[in-house]
Amino acid sequence: MQKKAIRIVMGCGNRESYRNLFKELNILPLMSQYIRSLLICVSNNREQYFTNSEIHNINTRHTSNLHFCRAHLNSYQKGVYYSGTKIFNSLPQDIKTYTDNPRTFKKAVKKIYTQNYSLNEYYDNNNIRINL
Repeated sequence: MQKKAIRIVMGCGNRESYRNLFKELNILPLMSQYIRSLLICVSNNREQYFTNSEIHNINTRHTSNLHFCRAHLNSYQKGVYYSGTKIFNSLPQDIKTYTDNPRTFKKAVKKIYTQNYSLNEYYDNNNIRINL
């Protein structure tokens, strides 16, 4: 429905790519909006999550990442807590530092997902630097 509405608003044909239309209108696709809301939820509720440094004292490169709870059920792994942690850990380190300032964090996350059409594109280009 979102793509159909954008096609009507922009007056485009059926075969035109939506990727450039989303970027031109500065609108996030539905999946990116969901991921953005997950990240904002994780950022707003950081007290409910533990970092790896709080779990163990070993200094690794993933010390500042959120700790995953061990889960073997697919229903838990598809849940908000687990998937939010996974997506948050995939963010570049400079964006994770913005979690103290919600407005800046929202801007940075929107900028990442406006530049990348899908989550797969984001994971392929995860070395993106955001300058606000």
